[in-house]
Amino acid sequence: MSQNHKDLFGQVLVALVTPMTSEGEVDWAATERHIDYVISNGADGVVVTGTTGETSTLTDPEKLKLVEVAKSVSAGRAKVITGGGSNETAHAMQLYKLSEKAGADGVMIVTPYYNKPTQAGVLTHFRMIADATDLPVILYDIPGRAGIPIAYETFLRAAKHPNIRAVKDAKGDMAQASRIMNETDLIYFSGDDANVLPHLSIGATGLIGVTSNVAPMAYREIVDATNRNDFNHALEVHNSLEPLVRSTMNHVPGTVSVKYILHGLGLIDSPRVRLPLVGPEESEAARIEADIDKVGKVAGLSFENFRPDRNAAAGGALPKVAGTTR
Repeated sequence: MSQNHKDLFGQVLVALVTPMTSEGEVDWAATERHIDYVISNGADGVVVTGTTGETSTLTDPEKLKLVEVAKSVSAGRAKVITGGGSNETAHAMQLYKLSEKAGADGVMIVTPYYNKPTQAGVLTHFRMIADATDLPVILYDIPGRAGIPIAYETFLRAAKHPNIRAVKDAKGDMAQASRIMNETDLIYFSGDDANVLPHLSIGATGLIGVTSNVAPMAYREIVDATNRNDFNHALEVHNSLEPLVRSTMNHVPGTVSVKYILHGLGLIDSPRVRLPLVGPEESEAARIEADIDKVGKVAGLSFENFRPDRNAAAGGALPKVAGTTR
């Protein structure tokens, strides 16, 4: 792996949550604190306005302000990537141009969702957005949300564009991942928390993770151990993270569970999400908490002080949601 691959975006990237007040407004003070928390604890980069950041219910002005705030808080300590985009190519192009002006260091383009274009349409979408910005581009392959995958041949063709530099893989096809790493120069990021170590073991550069909102220092340890070829230590940390990954990713959408966990740890002031997402129901919260109970110390982070607040989480189901219409 070249040093350029490690330096362009970094290796430990956090798919950042967007903290909100109990009324559903973006909590800018909590956002600043959270960005500083993940960077101070080992993150090389933050992806704002991605899936975990609730991009689909953020307004464009909120998305641009998130870039500006992240750029200010990071103060050169970490890369700022803007995610999300749009399933309308023209809108995505406009948004990424404005994000570049706002200070983004890179853009992450998700496969067009809902439209279900052919692979020719997917490729054209990627190329036109990459043409519209001078920033390096990460392609985000997440068929579980987009409805369609990015085909291997599409990656090969997209990789020829000088601005398209990387992949975030939330598909989990290890054979295809190896093939893309072998046959292109694309930087490879694991986009599935349970597969971070497997991806790293076959040559991925790093991760763009959800659970890293809670334990960025653990992912820093895994990546650093991998860099020095200490697989045994990387595996030890991976195994210690397993209950936390399960609590974050298996019961409700990751955004909902990670905000519930961050709030229970006192790292954000409210677990609120915007509709149509809602806070965990009682049974879901119980499953999250049961998994958290199995987590010991993870890379120095203790969960003994985890104090879940189901009443606060239930507030995410209230219909009053401010500022969600573009």
